Amino acid sequence: MALAHRYDFVLLFDVKDGNPNGDPDAGNLPRIDAETGNGLVTDVAIKRKVRNYVGLTRSEQPPYEIYVKEKAVLNRAHERAYLAIGAEDALKGDDKKRKGGGDTVDKARQWMCANFYDVRAFGAVMSLGVNCGQVRGPIQLTFARSVDPVVAQEHSITRMAVATEKEAQAQEGDNRTMGRKHTVPYGLYRAHGFVSAFLAKQTGFSDDDLELFFTALEQMFEHDRSAARGEMTTRGLYVFKHDSELGCAHAHALFDRVQVARKKEVQAARGFSDYDVTVNGADLPAGVTLIRRV
Repeated sequence: MALAHRYDFVLLFDVKDGNPNGDPDAGNLPRIDAETGNGLVTDVAIKRKVRNYVGLTRSEQPPYEIYVKEKAVLNRAHERAYLAIGAEDALKGDDKKRKGGGDTVDKARQWMCANFYDVRAFGAVMSLGVNCGQVRGPIQLTFARSVDPVVAQEHSITRMAVATEKEAQAQEGDNRTMGRKHTVPYGLYRAHGFVSAFLAKQTGFSDDDLELFFTALEQMFEHDRSAARGEMTTRGLYVFKHDSELGCAHAHALFDRVQVARKKEVQAARGFSDYDVTVNGADLPAGVTLIRRV
């Protein structure tokens, strides 16, 4: 059954001696707001970790397949949708994009939502190639922004080996290869999220799907370890549940109830214990419930 309630949530996570989200246009340096120095993590990066968690724990089986994943050929999924709904004739010919009529595209879109978790959760543009239409997902995320400015550090690293004989000869017995590694010493990041019951009805996003999503936010870093990302941990997940589909309060007013500040005696934060997190759960607007998941 599709969702019957609106949800808004605050996600807190931190990184220690790692790169939470490198910028390929800046040599993979950690993303930083140039004006304030605050660190940034894109919504796409967070969704990637949710997709990875769902794919790992649900074995990539319907209705939990993942549409956007490494080395995926998206048109193959579109063709599967057309075959599943009995529209094989629409796949014939060179110009496949125009072969599907309105009813066929609607059925293909419904099939994609039913089988791919990330399509019904985050939406997708599936109109290229074999046309399966477009889906606006019920879950929307903001960029995560660090509470305090972060320092992007660059470290020189060496590899005591080379890849080819030519490299070995060129280095005349010295097999060291120099490289660079970028880290943030410590950063506590905050992101906001929104779940629309109206859009959930359109994609078939259910209460079970939402529970899986929140579990993924809680556990995603536990199954995504790498030396490049250092230590990343979910530190807080505060969910505001509304009693109605439309909602009972403005999201920004609810988000303001979660305050995060560095302790006054701490000059440079190097751990989560250097911050105070205050959550005001008293006198909530009528029809709003606070759920502290982490």
